[in-house]
Amino acid sequence: MRRFLAPLCAAACVLTASLVAAPAGRAAGVPWFANAVGNATQVVSVVSTGASNAQMDIYGRTAAGWQPLRTGVPAHVGSAGMAPQARSGVPATPMGVYSLDSAFGTAPNPGGGLPYTQVTGPNYWWSGDDHSPTFNSMQICQKAQCPFDTAASENLQIPQYKHAVVMGVNKNKAPGGGSAFFFHTTDGHPTEGCVAVDDAQLVSIMKWLQPGAVIAIGK
Repeated sequence: MRRFLAPLCAAACVLTASLVAAPAGRAAGVPWFANAVGNATQVVSVVSTGASNAQMDIYGRTAAGWQPLRTGVPAHVGSAGMAPQARSGVPATPMGVYSLDSAFGTAPNPGGGLPYTQVTGPNYWWSGDDHSPTFNSMQICQKAQCPFDTAASENLQIPQYKHAVVMGVNKNKAPGGGSAFFFHTTDGHPTEGCVAVDDAQLVSIMKWLQPGAVIAIGK
């Protein structure tokens, strides 16, 4: 919630300064996602550049319109490229606009406005079991005692999840609609459907993100 104008302006200036990687003093015009993001004022844009590669640009909306705060960030997407929608078992990154509601990672919280869970051991999972009510959610349990199929799920204690932001893909948990779509630290290789960038870039973006931010993915 924006309650006080002065603190908001100060915070916006600091965040913009931390994100700008190249001169961005002019308005960005109308970016490709403008008609699809509703009232969002923070957008992480991901556009395919072929195969499992993409370009990420960071935009903020001000009274003057959309401003590019960082452009040309190399990103990796699914090994099957991009697809119109998410599907379980298909390593493609789903196109569309998705909320960025929360974050987690094996590293401590780098800061920012999103709720953050630190993964502190092997008992942190993201359930991929379409037959369980836990499907497409974080669960904390010992492997032998988890109330879902861990073979169909992801253990979150891996290097690629040093930092990760949860993408709101298949939020209604429809069976077969895919799970565990994150914006996370890259290992330099294609993903299983997530979006991955250099960790330093990711941390900088996470510090800027606030509730209401979205990720827009397209070709």
